[in-house]
Amino acid sequence: MAMFEKIFAIITIGNLILAAVLIFMERRNIAATWAWLMVLLFLPGIGFIVYLIFGHKLSKKKLYRLKEGEFSHFRAAVDRQKQLLAHGELQVNDPEMERHRDMIFMNVVSDGAYYTQDNTIQVFKEGHSLFNLMFKQMEEAREHIHLLYYILNDDDLGKQLIQLLTKKAKEGVEIRLLYDAVGSSGVSSRFLRPLVEAGGQVASFFPAKIPFLNFRVNFRNHRKLTIIDGKIGYIGGFNIGDEYLGKDKKLGYWRDTHLLIEGRAVYMLQARFFLDWNLSAPKRMHESLAYFPEIQESEGTIGVQIVSSGPNSEKEQIKHAFLKMIYKARKKIYLQTPYFVPDEGMLTALKMAAMSGVDVRVMVPGKPDHLLVFWATHSYLGDLLKSGVRCFLYEKGFMHAKTIVVDTQLSSVGTANVDIRSFKLNFETNAFMYDSKMAEELEELFVSDLADCREMTLGEYVSRPLRLRLLESLTRLLSPLL
Repeated sequence: MAMFEKIFAIITIGNLILAAVLIFMERRNIAATWAWLMVLLFLPGIGFIVYLIFGHKLSKKKLYRLKEGEFSHFRAAVDRQKQLLAHGELQVNDPEMERHRDMIFMNVVSDGAYYTQDNTIQVFKEGHSLFNLMFKQMEEAREHIHLLYYILNDDDLGKQLIQLLTKKAKEGVEIRLLYDAVGSSGVSSRFLRPLVEAGGQVASFFPAKIPFLNFRVNFRNHRKLTIIDGKIGYIGGFNIGDEYLGKDKKLGYWRDTHLLIEGRAVYMLQARFFLDWNLSAPKRMHESLAYFPEIQESEGTIGVQIVSSGPNSEKEQIKHAFLKMIYKARKKIYLQTPYFVPDEGMLTALKMAAMSGVDVRVMVPGKPDHLLVFWATHSYLGDLLKSGVRCFLYEKGFMHAKTIVVDTQLSSVGTANVDIRSFKLNFETNAFMYDSKMAEELEELFVSDLADCREMTLGEYVSRPLRLRLLESLTRLLSPLL
């Protein structure tokens, strides 16, 4: 009995010390601090271990450290553009985008997101057409293929990709494949061996240094990027796996949004890959103009900024860009996200827009892939409904698209969900587009998806069973950790 009391005392003291560190040293968001204190209080001992694995903050000292001279031409170009914007001298293609110079300027200042406007963009909403074209363009690659994915599965689609990359590596094309160590936990050396033996380079993002124990498990690279010969870029919600072709029997049809970009915005996707690769791979990429080939006269006119964020920065660049879009709305906001667990700022912005007469519509999945997040999402939908936001549950299959369209002018597609994890913990990248025609296309896609949705009403939400109310309340308390 005495031994048990000593162990309990040690655990209690450990919890108190950890709580003190959490409160006074790490300067976290208040909601996250309270959530972790609850874990430590109600799960003594276990909560301590959970915190060590999931809760500690990421050390930023060695992240994305550029060598002297790297990307000097990009940084100089960003500085020049910043000056042009500050003096109102930057010319924009679409006259309707004149009123959005402030948002362009904010993204340049906060993230160095260089504004390009010679881009063409093709939108994909399902996996078969996306991967058919992507793989065809990889087959035609002559110089290099760079891929970064959160999930790479050892299944039919994954094997097809590795076979194609192996073939191209044997032809002398530079292949670099970067995958997230947690999201792609099923990937084995056997699966990747043919590519490596053919000369392809492979790296994983933040792998566990100790088997089965990853102290950076909470900080994942959630980006999905493909760059081919420095001229073609892909970004969006699709990962590499059979479920993204609708083959998961539980989730069924997979509804997502992905972009094919051609134009100088591809340079920014390439630069993002460059930074992530050099953070993760034993063999660094050396900056070369071969990875940023001169793009001839383009017929593209779409303005694009590639904005990235992650736990290496306190700025939450993607969230701030979302907020800027929402506060600029005068007529309508159409938002699609698979996980809706917003912080107070995002929730307030959407509610204020609706109460100001803006037509705010939010679309989320009608079936869950992660139950805790699903219940938390519904608790926040209730808040929106009370403020006049219209909420829709997608029921044809699983809704994984991450899009926002404002006033048929501004739009964004990328990897970030509208949740605290995407804004604070994950490494994410979004394309922000300043083009009326592109916004109109994405808006029409949203409207067409409404045919496969059921609208949730305030009356339905208020009358939901007590069991669901309790589940939503509990998961909402833990939402900063989800």
